[in-house]
Amino acid sequence: MKISRLSVGVVGFGLAVVSTLAVAAAWLLLTDPVTVAGAVTDGEISPLVQALATLLVDAVIGLLGYL
Repeated sequence: MKISRLSVGVVGFGLAVVSTLAVAAAWLLLTDPVTVAGAVTDGEISPLVQALATLLVDAVIGLLGYL
């Protein structure tokens, strides 16, 4: 396996993860702005991380419901 193919795979996986988190954060900003504003104002990141995790888990459960 060439290093160039491996690096393309790693970069592709990283882009998939980062883009998923970015879309989830944008969705959270639109659907639950109070949590986002509170996290920004207080400097506490844990409510925002908890809301993002809940959002991602609900999305995965919804996708698995179609299978």
